[in-house]
Amino acid sequence: MSAAEIPSDFLPPPVVKGRGAIGSADNRYEKLARVALDDGWTPEEVPPLRTEVSFDRSKSIIVQQTALDLPFSQSLNVYRGCEHGCAYCFARPTHAYWGLAPGLDFETKLIAKPDAPRLLREALRRPRYTVAPLALGTNTDPYQPIERGLGLTRQVLEVLAEFDHPVGITTKSALITRDLDILAPMAAKNLVRVAISVTTLDRTLARELEPRAATPSRRLEAIRLLTEAGVPVAIFASPMIPGLNDAELEAILAAGAEAGARWASAILIRLPMEVAPLMEAWLRQYRPDRADRVLSLIRQCCEGQLYKAKPGERFRGTGPVAEMIGQRLRLARLKLGLDTPVWDLDCTRFAVPPAPADQFSLFS
Repeated sequence: MSAAEIPSDFLPPPVVKGRGAIGSADNRYEKLARVALDDGWTPEEVPPLRTEVSFDRSKSIIVQQTALDLPFSQSLNVYRGCEHGCAYCFARPTHAYWGLAPGLDFETKLIAKPDAPRLLREALRRPRYTVAPLALGTNTDPYQPIERGLGLTRQVLEVLAEFDHPVGITTKSALITRDLDILAPMAAKNLVRVAISVTTLDRTLARELEPRAATPSRRLEAIRLLTEAGVPVAIFASPMIPGLNDAELEAILAAGAEAGARWASAILIRLPMEVAPLMEAWLRQYRPDRADRVLSLIRQCCEGQLYKAKPGERFRGTGPVAEMIGQRLRLARLKLGLDTPVWDLDCTRFAVPPAPADQFSLFS
Protein backbone atom coordinates (compact mmCIF):
# COMPACT_ATOMS: atom_id res chain seq x y z
CA MET A 1 0.00 0.00 0.00
CA SER A 2 1.50 3.33 -1.07
CA ALA A 3 1.27 6.54 0.94
CA ALA A 4 -1.39 7.80 -1.49
CA GLU A 5 -3.52 4.71 -0.81
CA ILE A 6 -3.51 5.06 2.99
CA PRO A 7 -6.98 6.15 4.14
CA SER A 8 -7.25 9.46 5.98
CA ASP A 9 -8.82 7.65 8.93
CA PHE A 10 -6.04 5.03 9.08
CA LEU A 11 -5.40 3.96 12.67
CA PRO A 12 -1.71 3.50 13.58
CA PRO A 13 -0.79 0.20 15.26
CA PRO A 14 -1.55 0.28 18.99
CA VAL A 15 1.10 0.39 21.71
CA VAL A 16 0.27 -2.25 24.31
CA LYS A 17 1.72 -1.68 27.75
CA GLY A 18 4.26 -4.31 28.72
CA ARG A 19 4.64 -5.66 25.18
CA GLY A 20 7.41 -5.05 22.66
CA ALA A 21 5.70 -5.32 19.28
CA ILE A 22 3.91 -2.32 17.84
CA GLY A 23 0.86 -3.93 16.23
CA SER A 24 0.30 -7.52 15.25
CA ALA A 25 2.23 -7.79 11.93
CA ASP A 26 0.03 -9.95 9.70
CA ASN A 27 1.08 -13.54 9.07
CA ARG A 28 2.96 -13.60 5.74
CA TYR A 29 1.03 -16.71 4.67
CA GLU A 30 -2.34 -14.98 4.89
CA LYS A 31 -3.87 -13.89 1.58
CA LEU A 32 -5.59 -10.87 3.09
CA ALA A 33 -4.09 -8.00 5.09
CA ARG A 34 -6.06 -5.97 7.62
CA VAL A 35 -5.95 -2.20 7.97
CA ALA A 36 -7.42 -0.63 11.13
CA LEU A 37 -9.58 2.46 10.66
CA ASP A 38 -10.60 4.96 13.31
CA ASP A 39 -14.38 4.81 13.83
CA GLY A 40 -14.33 7.36 16.63
CA TRP A 41 -14.77 4.75 19.34
CA THR A 42 -11.12 3.76 19.74
CA PRO A 43 -10.08 3.86 23.43
CA GLU A 44 -7.20 6.15 24.34
CA GLU A 45 -5.34 3.32 26.05
CA VAL A 46 -5.25 -0.28 24.83
CA PRO A 47 -5.91 -2.74 27.69
CA PRO A 48 -3.05 -5.11 28.62
CA LEU A 49 -2.93 -8.43 26.78
CA ARG A 50 -2.84 -11.61 28.84
CA THR A 51 -0.42 -14.38 28.00
CA GLU A 52 -2.06 -17.54 26.64
CA VAL A 53 -0.26 -20.89 26.70
CA SER A 54 -1.18 -23.90 24.57
CA PHE A 55 0.63 -27.23 24.35
CA ASP A 56 2.47 -28.91 21.51
CA ARG A 57 2.58 -32.72 21.43
CA SER A 58 5.71 -33.02 19.31
CA LYS A 59 7.06 -36.49 18.57
CA SER A 60 10.71 -35.39 18.57
CA ILE A 61 12.61 -32.70 20.45
CA ILE A 62 16.24 -32.49 19.26
CA VAL A 63 16.82 -30.39 16.13
CA GLN A 64 19.91 -31.11 14.04
CA GLN A 65 21.60 -27.92 12.80
CA THR A 66 23.28 -27.83 9.40
CA ALA A 67 24.28 -24.16 9.15
CA LEU A 68 28.07 -23.89 8.96
CA ASP A 69 28.19 -20.60 10.88
CA LEU A 70 26.65 -22.01 14.07
CA PRO A 71 28.93 -23.18 16.92
CA PHE A 72 26.68 -26.17 17.72
CA SER A 73 25.22 -29.08 15.76
CA GLN A 74 22.03 -29.74 17.71
CA SER A 75 19.56 -27.71 19.69
CA LEU A 76 16.40 -27.97 21.77
CA ASN A 77 13.62 -25.46 22.44
CA VAL A 78 10.87 -26.17 24.95
CA TYR A 79 8.83 -23.08 24.05
CA ARG A 80 7.54 -21.52 20.84
CA GLY A 81 7.10 -17.76 21.09
CA CYS A 82 8.68 -15.70 23.85
CA GLU A 83 7.06 -13.58 26.52
CA HIS A 84 10.11 -11.33 26.82
CA GLY A 85 8.68 -9.44 23.84
CA CYS A 86 11.98 -8.15 22.43
CA ALA A 87 11.04 -5.87 19.54
CA TYR A 88 14.01 -7.05 17.44
CA CYS A 89 13.66 -10.83 17.99
CA PHE A 90 14.77 -12.70 14.86
CA ALA A 91 12.61 -15.72 15.85
CA ARG A 92 9.29 -13.90 15.45
CA PRO A 93 8.67 -15.17 11.87
CA THR A 94 8.55 -18.79 13.13
CA HIS A 95 5.15 -18.09 14.68
CA ALA A 96 3.70 -17.76 11.17
CA TYR A 97 4.18 -21.52 10.71
CA TRP A 98 1.43 -22.03 13.30
CA GLY A 99 -1.03 -19.58 11.79
CA LEU A 100 -0.13 -16.91 14.33
CA ALA A 101 1.16 -13.37 13.90
CA PRO A 102 4.87 -12.64 14.46
CA GLY A 103 3.92 -9.43 16.28
CA LEU A 104 1.88 -9.49 19.48
CA ASP A 105 0.89 -13.15 19.02
CA PHE A 106 4.56 -14.15 19.30
CA GLU A 107 4.77 -12.75 22.82
CA THR A 108 1.22 -13.42 24.05
CA LYS A 109 0.22 -16.75 22.45
CA LEU A 110 2.91 -19.16 23.54
CA ILE A 111 3.28 -22.86 22.86
CA ALA A 112 4.96 -25.14 25.40
CA LYS A 113 6.24 -28.68 24.87
CA PRO A 114 5.33 -30.62 28.03
CA ASP A 115 6.71 -33.88 26.61
CA ALA A 116 10.18 -32.41 26.07
CA PRO A 117 11.87 -34.14 29.05
CA ARG A 118 10.44 -37.55 28.10
CA LEU A 119 11.27 -37.13 24.42
CA LEU A 120 14.81 -36.07 25.30
CA ARG A 121 15.35 -39.08 27.54
CA GLU A 122 14.11 -41.39 24.80
CA ALA A 123 16.37 -39.75 22.21
CA LEU A 124 19.45 -40.06 24.40
CA ARG A 125 18.75 -43.77 24.95
CA ARG A 126 18.69 -44.62 21.27
CA PRO A 127 21.63 -46.87 20.28
CA ARG A 128 22.55 -44.68 17.30
CA TYR A 129 22.54 -41.40 19.23
CA THR A 130 25.84 -39.52 18.82
CA VAL A 131 26.65 -37.20 21.70
CA ALA A 132 27.36 -33.55 20.92
CA PRO A 133 26.78 -30.39 23.00
CA LEU A 134 23.09 -29.51 23.04
CA ALA A 135 22.19 -25.82 22.71
CA LEU A 136 19.25 -24.40 24.69
CA GLY A 137 17.87 -20.95 23.86
CA THR A 138 18.75 -20.82 20.18
CA ASN A 139 15.28 -19.72 19.08
CA THR A 140 13.34 -18.59 22.14
CA ASP A 141 14.51 -18.03 25.69
CA PRO A 142 14.40 -21.20 27.83
CA TYR A 143 14.00 -19.04 30.96
CA GLN A 144 11.22 -16.74 29.78
CA PRO A 145 8.58 -15.89 32.46
CA ILE A 146 6.32 -18.94 31.92
CA GLU A 147 9.27 -21.20 32.82
CA ARG A 148 8.82 -20.09 36.42
CA GLY A 149 5.55 -22.00 36.58
CA LEU A 150 6.02 -24.79 34.03
CA GLY A 151 9.64 -25.70 34.83
CA LEU A 152 10.24 -27.49 31.53
CA THR A 153 13.79 -26.17 31.13
CA ARG A 154 14.66 -27.39 34.61
CA GLN A 155 13.26 -30.84 33.79
CA VAL A 156 15.35 -30.95 30.61
CA LEU A 157 18.47 -30.05 32.60
CA GLU A 158 17.69 -32.84 35.06
CA VAL A 159 17.65 -35.32 32.17
CA LEU A 160 20.93 -33.99 30.77
CA ALA A 161 22.57 -34.19 34.20
CA GLU A 162 21.33 -37.77 34.54
CA PHE A 163 23.12 -38.70 31.30
CA ASP A 164 26.19 -36.48 31.89
CA HIS A 165 25.34 -34.76 28.62
CA PRO A 166 27.02 -31.43 27.71
CA VAL A 167 24.82 -28.37 27.22
CA GLY A 168 25.18 -24.70 26.31
CA ILE A 169 22.51 -22.23 27.45
CA THR A 170 21.76 -18.74 26.13
CA THR A 171 19.36 -16.50 28.03
CA LYS A 172 18.63 -12.95 29.10
CA SER A 173 16.82 -14.05 32.25
CA ALA A 174 18.04 -14.07 35.84
CA LEU A 175 15.77 -17.09 36.45
CA ILE A 176 18.65 -19.32 35.38
CA THR A 177 20.15 -18.92 38.86
CA ARG A 178 17.22 -20.97 40.20
CA ASP A 179 18.89 -24.03 38.68
CA LEU A 180 22.33 -23.58 40.17
CA ASP A 181 21.85 -26.83 42.10
CA ILE A 182 21.91 -28.63 38.74
CA LEU A 183 24.28 -26.36 36.81
CA ALA A 184 27.09 -26.20 39.39
CA PRO A 185 27.68 -30.00 39.57
CA MET A 186 27.51 -30.17 35.76
CA ALA A 187 30.04 -27.36 35.48
CA ALA A 188 32.41 -29.25 37.77
CA LYS A 189 32.41 -31.99 35.11
CA ASN A 190 32.86 -29.49 32.26
CA LEU A 191 29.36 -30.21 30.98
CA VAL A 192 27.79 -26.76 30.86
CA ARG A 193 28.43 -23.24 29.59
CA VAL A 194 26.09 -20.25 29.88
CA ALA A 195 25.82 -17.11 27.78
CA ILE A 196 23.95 -14.13 29.23
CA SER A 197 22.68 -11.59 26.69
CA VAL A 198 22.93 -7.93 27.75
CA THR A 199 21.63 -5.60 25.05
CA THR A 200 22.01 -2.32 26.93
CA LEU A 201 22.91 -0.96 30.36
CA ASP A 202 20.24 1.73 30.00
CA ARG A 203 17.29 0.54 32.06
CA THR A 204 14.79 2.75 30.22
CA LEU A 205 15.89 1.51 26.80
CA ALA A 206 15.84 -2.09 28.05
CA ARG A 207 12.28 -1.70 29.37
CA GLU A 208 11.08 -0.32 26.04
CA LEU A 209 13.05 -2.72 23.84
CA GLU A 210 12.75 -5.91 25.94
CA PRO A 211 9.72 -5.20 28.15
CA ARG A 212 9.48 -8.51 30.04
CA ALA A 213 13.14 -9.50 30.21
CA ALA A 214 15.27 -9.09 33.33
CA THR A 215 16.75 -5.65 33.94
CA PRO A 216 20.41 -5.18 32.91
CA SER A 217 21.51 -5.14 36.55
CA ARG A 218 19.79 -8.45 37.26
CA ARG A 219 21.46 -10.07 34.26
CA LEU A 220 24.86 -8.90 35.48
CA GLU A 221 24.03 -10.24 38.93
CA ALA A 222 23.16 -13.58 37.32
CA ILE A 223 26.62 -13.63 35.71
CA ARG A 224 28.17 -13.01 39.13
CA LEU A 225 26.15 -15.76 40.86
CA LEU A 226 26.86 -18.29 38.11
CA THR A 227 30.57 -17.48 38.19
CA GLU A 228 30.72 -17.81 41.97
CA ALA A 229 29.09 -21.24 41.62
CA GLY A 230 31.79 -22.31 39.17
CA VAL A 231 29.68 -22.10 36.00
CA PRO A 232 31.65 -20.59 33.07
CA VAL A 233 29.78 -17.61 31.62
CA ALA A 234 30.06 -15.58 28.43
CA ILE A 235 28.46 -12.19 27.95
CA PHE A 236 26.70 -11.51 24.66
CA ALA A 237 26.32 -7.81 23.82
CA SER A 238 23.56 -8.69 21.42
CA PRO A 239 22.07 -7.59 19.26
CA MET A 240 24.18 -4.61 18.31
CA ILE A 241 21.86 -2.03 16.73
CA PRO A 242 23.92 0.68 14.98
CA GLY A 243 22.88 4.12 16.12
CA LEU A 244 20.88 2.80 19.07
CA ASN A 245 23.03 0.74 21.44
CA ASP A 246 26.36 0.18 19.66
CA ALA A 247 27.99 3.03 21.60
CA GLU A 248 27.56 0.89 24.74
CA LEU A 249 29.54 -2.11 23.41
CA GLU A 250 32.70 -1.56 25.49
CA ALA A 251 30.72 -0.60 28.61
CA ILE A 252 28.57 -3.74 28.38
CA LEU A 253 31.61 -5.98 28.02
CA ALA A 254 33.40 -4.21 30.89
CA ALA A 255 30.38 -4.73 33.15
CA GLY A 256 30.29 -8.40 32.16
CA ALA A 257 34.00 -8.84 32.85
CA GLU A 258 33.61 -7.22 36.27
CA ALA A 259 30.77 -9.63 37.05
CA GLY A 260 32.97 -12.61 36.16
CA ALA A 261 32.32 -13.39 32.49
CA ARG A 262 35.18 -15.20 30.74
CA TRP A 263 34.33 -14.62 27.09
CA ALA A 264 32.34 -12.13 25.04
CA SER A 265 30.58 -11.88 21.73
CA ALA A 266 28.29 -9.52 19.84
CA ILE A 267 25.89 -10.15 16.98
CA LEU A 268 24.50 -7.60 14.56
CA ILE A 269 20.72 -7.10 14.67
CA ARG A 270 18.88 -9.48 12.36
CA LEU A 271 15.58 -8.38 10.82
CA PRO A 272 14.21 -11.23 8.67
CA MET A 273 10.75 -11.09 7.08
CA GLU A 274 8.14 -9.60 9.45
CA VAL A 275 10.73 -8.42 11.97
CA ALA A 276 11.89 -5.51 9.79
CA PRO A 277 8.54 -3.63 9.78
CA LEU A 278 8.02 -4.43 13.45
CA MET A 279 11.40 -2.95 14.36
CA GLU A 280 10.79 0.07 12.19
CA ALA A 281 7.42 0.64 13.91
CA TRP A 282 9.20 0.41 17.29
CA LEU A 283 11.78 2.99 16.22
CA ARG A 284 9.08 5.36 14.95
CA GLN A 285 7.28 5.06 18.28
CA TYR A 286 10.13 5.19 20.80
CA ARG A 287 13.04 6.83 18.94
CA PRO A 288 11.45 8.91 16.14
CA ASP A 289 14.35 11.37 16.11
CA ARG A 290 16.86 8.71 15.13
CA ALA A 291 14.72 6.09 13.36
CA ASP A 292 15.88 6.98 9.85
CA ARG A 293 19.51 7.06 10.95
CA VAL A 294 19.32 3.63 12.62
CA LEU A 295 17.61 2.06 9.62
CA SER A 296 20.21 3.61 7.30
CA LEU A 297 23.09 2.21 9.36
CA ILE A 298 21.52 -1.26 9.39
CA ARG A 299 21.20 -1.12 5.61
CA GLN A 300 24.87 -0.13 5.36
CA CYS A 301 25.69 -3.38 7.18
CA CYS A 302 23.47 -5.50 4.92
CA GLU A 303 24.32 -4.32 1.40
CA GLY A 304 21.41 -1.90 1.24
CA GLN A 305 18.83 -4.22 2.80
CA LEU A 306 17.49 -4.51 6.34
CA TYR A 307 18.55 -8.15 6.50
CA LYS A 308 21.15 -10.31 4.85
CA ALA A 309 20.71 -14.05 5.25
CA LYS A 310 24.04 -15.17 3.79
CA PRO A 311 25.76 -17.67 6.12
CA GLY A 312 28.99 -16.33 7.53
CA GLU A 313 27.81 -12.72 7.18
CA ARG A 314 24.32 -12.68 8.73
CA PHE A 315 25.65 -12.42 12.29
CA ARG A 316 28.27 -9.73 11.72
CA GLY A 317 27.25 -7.90 8.53
CA THR A 318 29.57 -6.31 5.98
CA GLY A 319 30.82 -2.83 5.16
CA PRO A 320 32.60 -0.12 7.20
CA VAL A 321 29.99 0.16 9.99
CA ALA A 322 29.92 -3.60 10.63
CA GLU A 323 33.70 -3.86 10.38
CA MET A 324 34.12 -1.08 12.94
CA ILE A 325 31.83 -2.86 15.42
CA GLY A 326 33.75 -6.08 14.87
CA GLN A 327 37.10 -4.36 15.43
CA ARG A 328 35.85 -2.72 18.61
CA LEU A 329 34.64 -6.12 19.83
CA ARG A 330 38.03 -7.73 19.20
CA LEU A 331 39.95 -4.93 20.95
CA ALA A 332 37.59 -4.85 23.94
CA ARG A 333 37.79 -8.62 24.34
CA LEU A 334 41.57 -8.50 24.36
CA LYS A 335 41.73 -5.55 26.75
CA LEU A 336 39.22 -7.04 29.22
CA GLY A 337 40.50 -10.61 29.12
CA LEU A 338 37.30 -11.87 27.52
CA ASP A 339 39.00 -13.82 24.75
CA THR A 340 39.08 -17.23 26.47
CA PRO A 341 36.89 -19.71 24.54
CA VAL A 342 34.33 -21.35 26.80
CA TRP A 343 32.45 -23.73 24.51
CA ASP A 344 34.83 -26.72 24.61
CA LEU A 345 32.62 -29.13 26.56
CA ASP A 346 33.39 -32.71 27.61
CA CYS A 347 31.49 -35.29 25.54
CA THR A 348 33.39 -38.30 26.91
CA ARG A 349 31.38 -38.51 30.15
CA PHE A 350 28.10 -39.29 28.40
CA ALA A 351 26.59 -42.53 29.66
CA VAL A 352 23.12 -44.01 29.43
CA PRO A 353 21.90 -44.75 32.98
CA PRO A 354 19.93 -47.94 33.69
CA ALA A 355 16.21 -47.60 33.05
CA PRO A 356 13.88 -48.53 35.93
CA ALA A 357 12.88 -51.77 34.15
CA ASP A 358 16.44 -52.79 33.23
CA GLN A 359 17.85 -55.92 34.83
CA PHE A 360 21.28 -55.85 36.42
CA SER A 361 23.97 -57.84 34.64
CA LEU A 362 24.90 -61.12 36.29
CA PHE A 363 28.57 -60.14 36.23
CA SER A 364 28.26 -56.43 37.10
